[in-house]
Amino acid sequence: MSDPFDFGVLPSAELSVEGVSKWFCTPRASVHALDDITLRASQGQFICLVGPSGCGKSTLLDIVAGLTKPDRGQVLADGQLVQGPGRDRLVMFQESALFPWLNVFGNVLFGLKRKPGLTRKERHQIADYYLDLVGLGKFKHSYVHELSVGMKQRVALARALAPDPRLLLMDEPFSSLDALTRERLYGDIQRIWQSHRKTIMLVTHNVREAVCLGDRVVLMSQSPGHIREQYEIALPRPRDINSPELATVAQRITSTLMGYLPETVE
Repeated sequence: MSDPFDFGVLPSAELSVEGVSKWFCTPRASVHALDDITLRASQGQFICLVGPSGCGKSTLLDIVAGLTKPDRGQVLADGQLVQGPGRDRLVMFQESALFPWLNVFGNVLFGLKRKPGLTRKERHQIADYYLDLVGLGKFKHSYVHELSVGMKQRVALARALAPDPRLLLMDEPFSSLDALTRERLYGDIQRIWQSHRKTIMLVTHNVREAVCLGDRVVLMSQSPGHIREQYEIALPRPRDINSPELATVAQRITSTLMGYLPETVE
């Protein structure tokens, strides 16, 4: 397996979200989605955003990616103002969003075609490296319709990592997977993160998932979305999502989260 670090891998990004607020306006109403979000991640940190539906987790991720502009505040990546999408910040979505007319290798190769300074041979070597990394080297010639849902997400992960982003943004990438496939991917993500140390921001509804993967769990509350608490996760890696120690930490965070939810009116 050829190592892409021979081609000059970029260091992870340092992220700074400073006083970010966002409104969405319609002819009938104005929705205050985010309120004064301030969040920092040092190089190589794994940050997980957790909160109820509608708290603005995905909106914040889109703002960091440069897909949405904040109405107030700013986002800095290594001190540079984020003003739009960039190759240094790539998003892995809930759905794999693979191109069905390309095979597995072609999908991973696609993102590398716009990366400057690489020869055709180097692009192919990098694509092969990341497919091997996610355990799909033997399926490089397969097409999307021939893959399971979990395999598609592995391809999507390889495609996101191959261009060597400084910041990887993940928007509930495991929510559509069965429990066994999710657990396997938790192990893969931890292994890849420990070896490559990319700065990662993950959005999830699953508190156990956040505790399993993250260095820090950021707890958001709704209406409008804002940060209520942050938890440093000191459990040793690799982490087993079914371990009693992890369950204890997740239960404490879940109890706090439940306290933020409005009471149901019957």
